[in-house]
Amino acid sequence: MREVFGKNLRLLSQGYPSISGLCRDLGINRTQFNRYMSGESFPRPDVLHRICGFFGTDARILLEPVANLQPAAGDMVNHPFLSGFFGDATTGVSETLFPSGFYRFARRSFVEAHRFVLGLVHISRANGYTFLRGFEPRNAVREQGLSMASRDREYRGIVMRQEEGIMAVVTHRASLSCSFNFLTPETAFQSNLWEGYASRTVREKVTGDRVARMVYEHLGSDLARALPAARQTGVVGTDKLPPFYVHLLRPDEPFR
Repeated sequence: MREVFGKNLRLLSQGYPSISGLCRDLGINRTQFNRYMSGESFPRPDVLHRICGFFGTDARILLEPVANLQPAAGDMVNHPFLSGFFGDATTGVSETLFPSGFYRFARRSFVEAHRFVLGLVHISRANGYTFLRGFEPRNAVREQGLSMASRDREYRGIVMRQEEGIMAVVTHRASLSCSFNFLTPETAFQSNLWEGYASRTVREKVTGDRVARMVYEHLGSDLARALPAARQTGVVGTDKLPPFYVHLLRPDEPFR
């Protein structure tokens, strides 16, 4: 049993760039987590519940290989009512279409139209799904007077296939609002670029855009390359954006 659980933890952890960062997010001591992965010990029931909730699985990871676990009853896209409408046709996002790894992105700020959000996300795969994970830039939440805690800045989403590219539905923890992102490969500059738009689920207002152009640049899976990009994240002016980002974002043209 310990061997199965340890192997499952190692597989589930592969989608995260750092075990130390994963342990911080889980609130589990790194040494203790290593003992779980090596099969030396089991977590307490409350810790097991936390691990299962974090990875979106259940206590069967103690007994069965994670690859064999069937979708839980709450798995919306595999619900019988949606059979033939979602499923593999949309959730089967290939590595060729949208590779795993780190992506730097840029879009116009929804709060300040003259500035741009420069961010970093990580794309990973597990159990047949493609997931997105990132954190709001510190200076952005600080300027808005919001919580600086990593847990509150974190957002996650699911990536799904579309006819001309991919879409992602992204939300914060326990939030009732989300953003919809659509991206399609851009080949005029480099093969590692995607362009599209992001929209947020808010009612129409007199001020503030609900849709903005967006650019994604694949940086690969090397953490060493992603760290410099992580240090540059924030809400910035066009002078801080790469010139080809500005060209694709077309800040002087209205979104259509």
